[in-house]
Amino acid sequence: MFVYEKKLQYPVKIKNPNPQYAKFIMSQYGGPDGELGASLRYLSQRFVMPYPELRAILTDIGTEELGHLEMIGTIVHQLTRNLTVDEIKAGGYEDYFVDHTTGIYPTAASGTPWSAAGIQSKGDVIADLVEDMAAEQKARVVYDNILRMVDDPDVRDPIIFLREREIVHFQRFGEAVNIAREKMDSKNLYAFNAAFDKQ
Repeated sequence: MFVYEKKLQYPVKIKNPNPQYAKFIMSQYGGPDGELGASLRYLSQRFVMPYPELRAILTDIGTEELGHLEMIGTIVHQLTRNLTVDEIKAGGYEDYFVDHTTGIYPTAASGTPWSAAGIQSKGDVIADLVEDMAAEQKARVVYDNILRMVDDPDVRDPIIFLREREIVHFQRFGEAVNIAREKMDSKNLYAFNAAFDKQ
């Protein structure tokens, strides 16, 4: 059961709206390497993890990713609040605006809507955990790219925080791979799928 604390994991206080920034930061909401896909990936993979410590890691990180989704939604909202039509046009936000006004909609910076097709959940311990490490690295690269594009310190500050959490998650998934390998090596297994375990 999840317990919701009614505050962001890290404060977001953006003074100056900027639809151009919102357009590409939205990719971390609903893009292929964004927080929505990450949270659903980890929270789906946890069900078939054969070891409680691995289920706990996936649950912890998947839940935290939901908090990151909330932060990205807040960032995009603050960047698009009270925009005039002229500001929307000048910021290149008009295509998004026509379909969604300034609502928060899961899409990539390219405009491609979010799809569950990007979620990897194979049901194999090593395949899923290695995929998770790669997912965290890809998300970190997106945050790096956002930081290359953004000058506003009010926007950069929470993005830097989110980038740092991707690094921590990558490390935790690396630890999870080591835990899985130790447990699997004791059974002389190269790969492990809970569906075929004969314990």
